[in-house]
Amino acid sequence: MARIEAASTPGRAAAFFDVDNTMMQGASIYWFARGLAARKYFTTGDLARFAWRQARFRLFATERAGDMSQAKEAALAFINGWRVDDVERLAEEIFDELMAPRIWAGTRRLAQEHLDAGERVWLVSAAPVEIGRVIATRLGLTGAIGTVAEVVDGTYTGRLVGDLMHGPAKAEAVARLAAVEGLDLSHCAAYSDSVNDLPMLSVVGHPVAVNPDPALLRQARRDGWDVRDFRTGRRAVRIAVPSTAAAGLLAGAVTAGLALQRRRHRAG
Repeated sequence: MARIEAASTPGRAAAFFDVDNTMMQGASIYWFARGLAARKYFTTGDLARFAWRQARFRLFATERAGDMSQAKEAALAFINGWRVDDVERLAEEIFDELMAPRIWAGTRRLAQEHLDAGERVWLVSAAPVEIGRVIATRLGLTGAIGTVAEVVDGTYTGRLVGDLMHGPAKAEAVARLAAVEGLDLSHCAAYSDSVNDLPMLSVVGHPVAVNPDPALLRQARRDGWDVRDFRTGRRAVRIAVPSTAAAGLLAGAVTAGLALQRRRHRAG
């Protein structure tokens, strides 16, 4: 289930942007983890120790039931017991410090072109919706669709509302939003770097591959989709591998680090 955060504007067209490696260099949850590590919520040793399992999930794009179950359990552990306002405050601080310099200028221009045309622009990410909402607000976009966690009395319960915003879930969320907002998907655009987002790209009339992985590039060329690549030469290679692996830190480093920090607080 996706949470929708927006102010309605006229028109039946909109644009939907993936975040990681599409709007931003690297993974938003990785930069969030880096910011938390700088604030001593966990150590670099925690980062290394717990990264591998979810790095494998991301690197091989596996969606077997066991893999998705592990990813979901990790997301639950990450949010359990935290207050929403604390997560949002930290996300704002960390965006300004670490994420803002890594926004792709070319992708940002594409989003602005849609805004200038009077269209709404939404981020669609597997990251917690609170992080997506902060990024959208900072960039002046319409809103964000992301993974939604259950909240009771301002505190995360450790349960997700629906599934992780990944793969087909993104397309379903976009379709639901279009129905609510009165959008004509045939007039809408979607942007992503990953073949995992083919369902979202296929549901709109104007799919665009941005900084595409090899599988998405092949698909885009086969179907005649627009391709925009804001990477150059060796820099693109350097960015691709660490940023993909770093996305796995949601289940590993962030989860374990925050749990460790909670234990330290209780012990103190």
